[in-house]
Amino acid sequence: MAESAVRTRHLRRLWALPGTRLAVTDWPASLGRRLQLVWHYWWQAHLLDCLVDAQLRSPDYDRVREIKRLIGTIRLRNGLRWTNRYYDDCAWLALALWRAGEELGVHRTEAVDVLAARLRSGWTDHGGGGIWWRTKDDLKGVPSSGPAAILFTRLAAGGGDRADLQRALSTVDWIEEWLVDPDTGLVLDGMRVNPDGEVREVVDWVFTYNQGTFIGACAELAALTGSRVWAQVARRTVLAVCEHMTGKRGVLPGSGGGDGGLFPGIGARYLARAAVLLEDKDAAQVVYLSAEAAWRNRVSAPGGPLFCSEWTEHAVVGQERDLSVQLSAWMLFEAAAMLEREGVHPHSSS
Repeated sequence: MAESAVRTRHLRRLWALPGTRLAVTDWPASLGRRLQLVWHYWWQAHLLDCLVDAQLRSPDYDRVREIKRLIGTIRLRNGLRWTNRYYDDCAWLALALWRAGEELGVHRTEAVDVLAARLRSGWTDHGGGGIWWRTKDDLKGVPSSGPAAILFTRLAAGGGDRADLQRALSTVDWIEEWLVDPDTGLVLDGMRVNPDGEVREVVDWVFTYNQGTFIGACAELAALTGSRVWAQVARRTVLAVCEHMTGKRGVLPGSGGGDGGLFPGIGARYLARAAVLLEDKDAAQVVYLSAEAAWRNRVSAPGGPLFCSEWTEHAVVGQERDLSVQLSAWMLFEAAAMLEREGVHPHSSS
């Protein structure tokens, strides 16, 4: 139902061009959004990820056609390029394209190669390592480095660039050394770095998606290398999320609309991945409780259910306009559905 709502309310042709498909970024859409003057590259990447999830859950030929159209239209709307100046955007699209190829057979190998090359170029030794947030900027952090580490691990597992495994290990090492709060165990957002490489400021924002990608990268490295070290780091971060972020209800917190609307859904995606790879019932519990809360607080709207950016609060028609918020809920339900398929259960039936 979450999938149907997003596809009904948001998926449209780009500029009325036949064979195209892109999501308008709010509903009801303003004129500028209907004309795709604002389109949010990385939201479309997560839409693609959700469509891959849905196809694994319930295979359908028409959805594969939509996936192919969406991939082509993202490139078209991006000026016939796969990359932009944001390294985190490139990482999200690369992950979604990699999954479409590996899990559905919808291969865009050249695109993944181009995006991976951009991410490899984003690593420097400034601030001890890590990947820049965007070109010609002074910010390095987990929003770009976390998903890049997951991509590098997956490429290494598939026999990609010989150095990708080391890139993944170095990236996760850097986050662990520089951007984990020693008091809470939570992952911080990033750091501001001077041109000479000196760290000027640690950006100590704490977001659900940064916890998710760090947990996901550690879980995938543990699965690939067999090292218990990364499994233990992932486990520690899961427990930090449970203690310091989910509250008594055990539900991931929201971060409002806009880009923040995607944060809890991404957190849920990679908590679910860790629950499968590491058999972590605490991670599974957070996903299930969050899904139950989001579903309980939905509201009926034209096209299907509408979800709140805070999953413990009731949605209100007219306030929950952003595609990001609805994608986040859809992503959450797909994560819970994947756990059910894999037979991963929470601690209790609550």
